[in-house]
Amino acid sequence: MKTVTFRECLIEVLKNSLYEKGESFDVIIAESTDLPGCFTQGRNFEEARENLIDAIELWITVGLRNGEEMPIINGCKLAVSTEPAKKKKVHV
Repeated sequence: MKTVTFRECLIEVLKNSLYEKGESFDVIIAESTDLPGCFTQGRNFEEARENLIDAIELWITVGLRNGEEMPIINGCKLAVSTEPAKKKKVHV
């Protein structure tokens, strides 16, 4: 198993995502098959993909805030630290 950054995790999730034309409306439905309940839509593929990126980021962020275990996707696990981020010193 490989530990990956947030961005790398997002890319792995997108690799397995599905896109299909809506049955009732003229939209493209985008779904992350790796993240239960993570789906959205757009007027075209590009908009649906951009909306899905936002939905994936939100799904992961909320899950992390709630202390949920992130799924392993394509052999990759999101690197999660329980240590607070170190503040960088700003020199003026």
